[in-house]
Amino acid sequence: MSGGIYLIQEDDRLVEMIEKPYDSEALLQELLEKYPHLLAVDRASNGYQRRWLMVKRIAGATSEEPGMGQWALDRIFLDRQAIPTLVDVRRNQDTQMRRDAIGQMLDYAANIGIYWPVESILAQFEANCRSANRDPEQVFEDFLGANANEEEFWQQVKTNLQAGKIRLIFAADRISPELQRVVEFLNKQTDPAEVLAVEIKQYASGEEDLKTLVSKTIGQTAEAQQKKTSTARERRQWDKNSFTFEYQARYGDDEAAIVQQLYQWASERSPAIQIYWGTGDTYGGFAAKFHASEEVAELFFVGIDGTLQIVSDIYANLAPFDREDEWHQLRNQLSSIGLALPANSLERRLPNFQLSTLSDESAVEQVLKTFDWVVQQIKQAHHL
Repeated sequence: MSGGIYLIQEDDRLVEMIEKPYDSEALLQELLEKYPHLLAVDRASNGYQRRWLMVKRIAGATSEEPGMGQWALDRIFLDRQAIPTLVDVRRNQDTQMRRDAIGQMLDYAANIGIYWPVESILAQFEANCRSANRDPEQVFEDFLGANANEEEFWQQVKTNLQAGKIRLIFAADRISPELQRVVEFLNKQTDPAEVLAVEIKQYASGEEDLKTLVSKTIGQTAEAQQKKTSTARERRQWDKNSFTFEYQARYGDDEAAIVQQLYQWASERSPAIQIYWGTGDTYGGFAAKFHASEEVAELFFVGIDGTLQIVSDIYANLAPFDREDEWHQLRNQLSSIGLALPANSLERRLPNFQLSTLSDESAVEQVLKTFDWVVQQIKQAHHL
């Protein structure tokens, strides 16, 4: 029996909270629907809180196999990265129930793209909103922000489904050691899919009408996280959709809007400026590169780590900044927006700043005006 939790009341009384079983499995399901944050699968290393959009409470689909009827799961959620998350909710699992749950969940994972294409998921989300007398557009705006592009989000859901980038969660009031070992094993073997268990315990006071819920994620072992992170860094090719959703999930709407302005600035100056996308977390982001005659020079790079960065020796080898007087003029311009070039142009440096430091619209405008000045100087030097 696990120990209690103690709450300090305003009169400094200490109230002991004792673990209490749920009256029914339906109650656990209702709590999860009302408080989806109980899923508790945030990655602390990324520093952001995961938010959830519920698509369907009980989702079913007809099997292609004759005589098999329908298969269903308890919940389908989407997070702000547009990752479909399948949740199986059970209480007091015995050996047979555990095996059934694992088998069914793997069946769902293998067939979700067939039985639940993005069009069906979208339709179920809208139907779920209507049944709750809620406007789907308002629900989506509350979930992802007023400036979010709904069409891009659902396209990213489709991309994740096609890539098998889904999340499987076993939720229960008690995760047995046997289920924990299975989940940890599967999570180490599956990629890009993620397999987790969430234990949601209920605590209540003996004398007062107080209740506390405590959730714990199981399966995110250091070995599994390292393996998935390393693989993702090796192969992930970013594009506008994936970068926008990942950035917004990590840093929020305001900072994502700054990134959008930088992207738009570069896009509007095509073909002189082209956008190039990086791969993995180390080079995750986009570079704005200026095409001058036969030269291609990177003006700046916006990274998934939340920085805007430049490479000093790229500028040092680009006319007109390859001359000493022009180099010092460039230093003055870039220092005004927080990019510190070395006094000696032969010294290689990677100046950068956190985009979160651009506190208002005027600061963003100053950055864009500075790069407009840079572009104008390059064009004049190359007679463009």
